[in-house]
Amino acid sequence: MALGLHGGHGASGQGLALETSATATAASGAVGSRRFLLCLYLVGFLDLFGVSMVVPLLSLHVKSLGVSPIVAGVVGSSYGILQFFSSTFVGCWSDVVGRRSSLLACILLSALGYLLLGVSTNVFLFTLARVPVGIFKHTLSISRALLSDLVTEKERPLVLGQFNTASGVGFILGPVVGGYLTELDGGFYVTALICCSVFLLNAGLVWVLPWRETTLKSAEDAWSSDEKHATVSRESAGTRQGAATPTKARRSEKKVQKPWLEVMSALKDMKSLLFSALWDIFLVRLLMGVAVMLYYSNFVLALDERFGVRPKSTGYLISYTSALGTLAGFAVGPILRLYKHNSHTVLLHSSALTCSLLLLYSVAGTMHVVVLSSTLLSFSTSIGRTCITDLQLSAGGAQASGTVIGVGQSVTAVARVVAPLLSGVAQEFSPCGPPSLGAALALVAVLIMSRNKPHSSGHGNEKLKPE
Repeated sequence: MALGLHGGHGASGQGLALETSATATAASGAVGSRRFLLCLYLVGFLDLFGVSMVVPLLSLHVKSLGVSPIVAGVVGSSYGILQFFSSTFVGCWSDVVGRRSSLLACILLSALGYLLLGVSTNVFLFTLARVPVGIFKHTLSISRALLSDLVTEKERPLVLGQFNTASGVGFILGPVVGGYLTELDGGFYVTALICCSVFLLNAGLVWVLPWRETTLKSAEDAWSSDEKHATVSRESAGTRQGAATPTKARRSEKKVQKPWLEVMSALKDMKSLLFSALWDIFLVRLLMGVAVMLYYSNFVLALDERFGVRPKSTGYLISYTSALGTLAGFAVGPILRLYKHNSHTVLLHSSALTCSLLLLYSVAGTMHVVVLSSTLLSFSTSIGRTCITDLQLSAGGAQASGTVIGVGQSVTAVARVVAPLLSGVAQEFSPCGPPSLGAALALVAVLIMSRNKPHSSGHGNEKLKPE
């Protein structure tokens, strides 16, 4: 520090050396961050690969246990109810304890749930197995929060789209593997145990991830913020000290602040997010979530009743649209550039397209129209999911990204509980009832977005500041 204050040539030389070192560190950090992102994409792929092997078989397995359809429905809805109550708390928890610890815990406890599922020879064990999965299966949400921590706001939609694409590939391949395994003796149990092994492999991958890159980025971000308020002389004098201070300050602050106080603070932020700045975004997410789930709720049954299409052929159509939805993740970046990174307008247009396609599917007279509407729906829903997540993070700010995504998952969990109930009522009138009701809900979402102004990151953060 003395050399920085006395002697201009010494200070200049030291500043040049530090600048060169910082440039080299930034270059290596960019490579390391890219490597970290690719590993996180693999985590998302393995997650949905394991889940999609088991989920299509759950209804068949619970019926094989000899329970009535009503009991099977109640057991099936327990997952959505648990997700509703746990999503926000797990998101807050990840903000408090850190992404690595929360992600590892969620993966391991989910693996425990699938292990119990692999030995569930009665309905009690089946229900018990769904409890840890329903509470802790938020691995993708925490991964998305981690991605938002690592990239800039401009890069975030593209990165989230790539992550959704990688995860979607797992969702395409998983049902194929699960369908093959279920043909074996005790196939469901084998599939569940393999799913548990996949989650254990995922936990090992998370453990060996280059987490040092995220620490370096946090320190660089904090240092960049300090630079804006420092003079040139103080920069050259205290570079090494300033680079180390932010991390130490945060650590000491965490030691002083009790964990339960941090959780209460996070919950207060959640309340502020839910009832002020983000209420319209969450409402749109709920309406669009229920609308799309209504479309899928009786898809197989409706095609059988309306066009005589067998479930096997319908399965091929679902795999086809899932693959297209995955490819749509690559289109997010170019579309946002075309819209000048206006996520609100992209979401508005994609939701309007979804509404039109749901209506088209409801009145379709031939399978050609069904295939056309399903094809375009896979694109509109995939792009809409990415944009609404980006809007949540932009309006909520980076300080509580886990909380923001957690609340969003709670909203989706509500949709999972509400959609089957509405579908059952609507289907009493017509096989086209659920998608028609979905089109009406999507229209309401479009009207809400049309009446409310876009949420920019700057305005969103201003709304969250205490008055």
